[in-house]
Amino acid sequence: MNLLNYLIPFVLALGLLILVHELGHYLVARWCGVKVLRFSLGFGKPLLVRKAGRDQTEWALAAFPLGGYVKMLDEREAPVAPAELHRAFNRQSVYRRFAIVAAGPIANFLLAIVLYWGLFVVGSDELRPRLALSDTPAIAQAAGVRDGDLVLAVDGEVVRSWQDLRWVLLRNALDEREVVLQVRTLEEVEAFRRLDLAGLPIEDASQDLIVRIGLKPWRPEIPAVIGRVADDSAAARAGLRSGDEVLSIEGVGVAGWSDLVARVRDAAGRSLRFELLRAGERLSVDVTPDTVSDQGERFGRIGVGVAEPVQGTLSMFAEVRYGVGEGLVKAVRQTWETSVLSLQMIGRMLTGEVSWKNISGPVTIADYAGQTAQLGLSHYLKFVALISISLGVLNLLPIPVLDGGHLLYYTVEIIKGGPIPERIMEIGQQIGLTLLIMLMAFAFYNDINRLISG
Repeated sequence: MNLLNYLIPFVLALGLLILVHELGHYLVARWCGVKVLRFSLGFGKPLLVRKAGRDQTEWALAAFPLGGYVKMLDEREAPVAPAELHRAFNRQSVYRRFAIVAAGPIANFLLAIVLYWGLFVVGSDELRPRLALSDTPAIAQAAGVRDGDLVLAVDGEVVRSWQDLRWVLLRNALDEREVVLQVRTLEEVEAFRRLDLAGLPIEDASQDLIVRIGLKPWRPEIPAVIGRVADDSAAARAGLRSGDEVLSIEGVGVAGWSDLVARVRDAAGRSLRFELLRAGERLSVDVTPDTVSDQGERFGRIGVGVAEPVQGTLSMFAEVRYGVGEGLVKAVRQTWETSVLSLQMIGRMLTGEVSWKNISGPVTIADYAGQTAQLGLSHYLKFVALISISLGVLNLLPIPVLDGGHLLYYTVEIIKGGPIPERIMEIGQQIGLTLLIMLMAFAFYNDINRLISG
């Protein structure tokens, strides 16, 4: 069942992305009058085939699911009847061929725009961009950031969620810029913080940029009020109950839940005197934390959960929603900026500024698909939109075999006024196929490394 929790979201996302991509090729081909012989989801031996339409196009589901294709009438692949020559792909003008090939990646970008647009208009609860200093706050501390600062804008660009903040900072970190954060402090005073992102290392995308800046999400101090008490735990044996508020431990006042946890962790197997407030009455209880071992570390645990107040949770989240027009503009902008960022990262990989270990294969993608699906529909759809953009960008790279390679050929054909010699195209296809296999092998290698390293 755990495997299915990852496999099913991955297959659904991949199937949707391939379907949309190939539909782009198919619809524009039909619009240009080209005869489509087969529309296949997957490669290899067809598992299911059905003919439909005036041209009796074969709609197929094939065995190997990582891709798909639209097979069109083409003299280079098989003889074409004289009566249908005008419907062959190779007989179309270079501009029509360009449009048919470009339609696949464009369809992926349009899917991302539609998904983002829907999510922005429907709205969702998002973590507020309120800051706290992390354990290594060098950059943030130098900027004067204080715990509780709520970011309102970055260089004048409005920020409404933690995700918005991460995105804006990542874009600016790539440009190695200093940015100005407009914030509102916990005292309701507006202020500005200058954050210097020049020289910030971004070679490893697995390391959170926010953490390297020295920031983390702020959260209000949670009172040390006990929620759930686990059966047969140290707390249960000591008689602690849900709703008890811990006032002090060994005569020293407890500042909040995090303080309670820290002091219990440091007292494995040692009896502690808890002073509690229960239903308005003070009482003392002796609690001996159980000793727990994890990866060689020993610490104390009493087996209780926090009774977090609703107000504290609400102060961390806000509903983010946009109007129809504003949502569409933001969706287009988000898709464009993600595409540009993807190209920038690819460029930095080629120059060695960013590590190649950031390339992910199907195993990592399946992992993210499962994780986002478990977080909720909105998170999953954002993931699908992001992968759709990545697929569009990848297919536009000028690598023979990919759509971008064919577009490169057509661009040269337009410039020189004639087609590229078949021999040159064959050599290009072989080089492109080799590059693609190497890229896939590297992605699988990174996936395996991530599995081994955890």
